[in-house]
Amino acid sequence: MSAKEPKFCVVQTTIDDEAGAERIARALLAAKLAACIQIFPIRSFYQWNGETRADPEFLVQAKARTEDFQALAAAIRAAHSYEVPEILRLDVSAGDPAYLDWAARATARDAAAR
Repeated sequence: MSAKEPKFCVVQTTIDDEAGAERIARALLAAKLAACIQIFPIRSFYQWNGETRADPEFLVQAKARTEDFQALAAAIRAAHSYEVPEILRLDVSAGDPAYLDWAARATARDAAAR
């Protein structure tokens, strides 16, 4: 990847229902803040307000430009139902060049870059 090419990350969040996961996915795609989003049903074990919890959730993983993380996190918070949503950025150190090229085009917000 050259200096001009964007760097990528995977941003993940969890939410308690599939409709909420889809709402987040569609908002990120519409804003071109993510190239691809995957949703997985999971079971989460965690501490909340002094209580150990075990709940079904949906894991939402978005492939995005690292430079867009703050905007992406704000979009997740705006569409999320949790008081404190999980929003984690996992930087991509390497990837298939063809996939990263596609992701760059999918997240380009100016016509010349597409």
